[in-house]
Amino acid sequence: MVKKIDHIGIAVKDLEETLKFYQDVLGMDLAGTEIVEEQKVKVAFLPIGDTKIELLESTDKEGPIARYIEKKGEGVQHIAYRVDDVEKAIKEMKEKGIRMIDESPRYGAGGAKIAFAHPKSTNGVLIELCQRD
Repeated sequence: MVKKIDHIGIAVKDLEETLKFYQDVLGMDLAGTEIVEEQKVKVAFLPIGDTKIELLESTDKEGPIARYIEKKGEGVQHIAYRVDDVEKAIKEMKEKGIRMIDESPRYGAGGAKIAFAHPKSTNGVLIELCQRD
């Protein structure tokens, strides 16, 4: 089902400050930023090898990233795995007893079709299934 790691999502309080570290200290290039209204988040993409780091800053104090940071602090929030067919992947996960946050795909950053598996079913890791056409 999984083809590769699409990206690693990192929740941050201040996107601009965090970018200074990734760009100035680690020497990574910014591929772009985008606001995903549905998820109440501003996203920055930093390619590294065949994957990306996705920095996530909440645009709403009640948004999922703001709630995550309030509960757990800044840091790795999810790992996204690339799949060819997210609908099929959701079905397979459910058939194997995995609790899904998303019963059907939604649109994420970069126009990807995404769905999240609940961390209670994945050994504490928030897993995103990600289909890019």
